[in-house]
Amino acid sequence: MKMESPIKRRKSRQIHIGNVAVGGDAPISVQSMTNTNTCDVAATVAQIRRLEDACADIVRVSVPSMEAAEAFKQIREQVTVPLVADIHFDYKIALKVAEYGVDCLRINPGNIGREDRVKAVIDAAKERNIPIRIGVNAGSLEKELQRKYGEPTPEALVESAMRHIDILDRLDFQDFKVSVKASDVFMAVAAYRQLASQIEQPLHLGITEAGGLRGGTVKSSVGLGMLLMDGIGDTIRISLAADPVEEIKVGYEILKSLKLRSKGINFIACPSCSRQNFDVIGTMNELESRLEDVTTPLDVAVIGCIVNGPGEAKEADIGLTGGTPNNLVYVNGQKDHKVQNLELIDHLEKLIREKVALKEQQDKDLIARS
Repeated sequence: MKMESPIKRRKSRQIHIGNVAVGGDAPISVQSMTNTNTCDVAATVAQIRRLEDACADIVRVSVPSMEAAEAFKQIREQVTVPLVADIHFDYKIALKVAEYGVDCLRINPGNIGREDRVKAVIDAAKERNIPIRIGVNAGSLEKELQRKYGEPTPEALVESAMRHIDILDRLDFQDFKVSVKASDVFMAVAAYRQLASQIEQPLHLGITEAGGLRGGTVKSSVGLGMLLMDGIGDTIRISLAADPVEEIKVGYEILKSLKLRSKGINFIACPSCSRQNFDVIGTMNELESRLEDVTTPLDVAVIGCIVNGPGEAKEADIGLTGGTPNNLVYVNGQKDHKVQNLELIDHLEKLIREKVALKEQQDKDLIARS
């Protein structure tokens, strides 16, 4: 239960998106993208703050116009999380947000236009130490590549990425990350695997247009899980047709399951059956809802009967095993006390919050002594 992740990560060059390191030995970062109208500053700031509360490491904001660039300036002044500006075609927008303090530019050099325009953007990025993300998408491949391959393929995605990378190479710019996204899991995974062996820069993972909350979560978990198990990936975005906050939650759950990041409570819960001595599903739904604000890592086992309950509870910080007439609570892997069904949820929440407070204080004391 407590073992370290056996995954050996691909070695990559490290860049910095604001104060967040990406690549190298840095933790895999989790990001999302706003879906508000960027020109609605208040709505965009409010959404970014919700993403910050959910522990987003990085937030991307679409900047499709000069009006949006001016709005971006106001947004940048009101939030602290690193911001990536998503820009297509108009190099002047990139120059403007660079001036306004953007932490990363998401561009494809090939669609910016003439090389002198690309060079102007790169010069601005160099001057202000702003990294770039090259974002290749199966749905928007260059027409020439569409004709060459007939349809989107992993090879087409990688060739598109390498064309953009070549432009940056010619301009002696190496602080970039790359994504090669597709909505097809097999295509995306194959493209990332190919690209990972050809460049040293960090890779931004995602299954694009993955779907709604349920379908998109499954598709993203399968695709990103395969890549992360290979050690590929330095930052991730879960693309869901849902509240962007859900993208952050799912991202952390994927990393948590692979022991690559720890945030919040890791619940170990049975699916429930006729042996259960309390309402496992109702208990879990209520606990997850009540404890969404907890960010300190903690293992909590909630098992409805004595078949698997004791074994799981012994490996958790706090464990609950269903029993008759009362349920047994474990603390730090040891039998501690019993609790009745009527007070079960309130009691567990209290125990968990006390354990979290203790861990947080221990961490503070450790920092103070170091």
